[in-house]
Amino acid sequence: MANKTKGSSVQETPHIPVLYREVVDAFAPCEKGIIIDCTMGYGGHSSLLLDNKPSLSLIGIDQDPTAIAFSSQRLAPYGARVEIRQGRFSEVAAEAMTEKGDNICGILADIGVSSLQLDQRERGFSYESDTLDMRMNPNAQLSASEVVNEYSQGALETILREYGEVTNARKVAETIVQRRPFASAKELSQAIFHLMPKGKKIHPSTLVMQAIRIEVNDELGELTRLLDAIEASVIKKLRVAIITFHSLEDRIVKNRFNKWSKNCICPDDAMRCTCGNNHSIGKVITKKPLTAQEDELRANSRSRSAKLRIFEIRRD
Repeated sequence: MANKTKGSSVQETPHIPVLYREVVDAFAPCEKGIIIDCTMGYGGHSSLLLDNKPSLSLIGIDQDPTAIAFSSQRLAPYGARVEIRQGRFSEVAAEAMTEKGDNICGILADIGVSSLQLDQRERGFSYESDTLDMRMNPNAQLSASEVVNEYSQGALETILREYGEVTNARKVAETIVQRRPFASAKELSQAIFHLMPKGKKIHPSTLVMQAIRIEVNDELGELTRLLDAIEASVIKKLRVAIITFHSLEDRIVKNRFNKWSKNCICPDDAMRCTCGNNHSIGKVITKKPLTAQEDELRANSRSRSAKLRIFEIRRD
């Protein structure tokens, strides 16, 4: 896979964006129009796309005011080619697709917590943080503190099992309830550390923190609403590239892309097709998700679990 990106843009960004070569190649067919970067963060993917395609413009979205402030400066040299909007990406992307219509040629979403948020220990995303927050939007009402200290044991167990795939979710939830209140992510991590499976590459508390973060930010709901908005749009030609970091997100994207590619939507037990056999809105570009190449894995540990799936919408 050829790397057509400018090395300077990668270096100027505080963290190299994951799957940067694959993202640029994903939008290679986009020769003109607007790409929506749903999760702008540090602006790494945005700047690479703008460098690689001088004829394209970009709408960058983030709900984090710190990201907005940083990327407003980072992307300022691109002038009128960039428009930055603040808000939840499912809502803002839907508005942009309605406004811009067929001028939108691509949508990129890098799902999950950003390096920017992980780097700020006071945001409470790290298991070593001295706070218990985890809000991607610092002004949102629900924080990790409310989830950990106020949710019932049953609700915590459900979150840990469904969002973190924690195998001993009941025991972990019981321990949290017995030992709360917690004032920091570090304190919570230490309290449950002995219950977590050892010997894996990730920190034993990672899955618990992941589950709480997903609940706080409604991450799976937000991803689903973005896919709903794309499906409901009337844009005729559109490249959709979504990066996920765990199996729950990847499953949602895979299933939706497969749905979009099917002509027949009759029940599996139907004797014959009665739906018209014309429901496909495009094709899956990546039969299997793209993952990081060896040199990226060595340079950026965050890329280890990143998966990129691409779909091409073509409506008649």
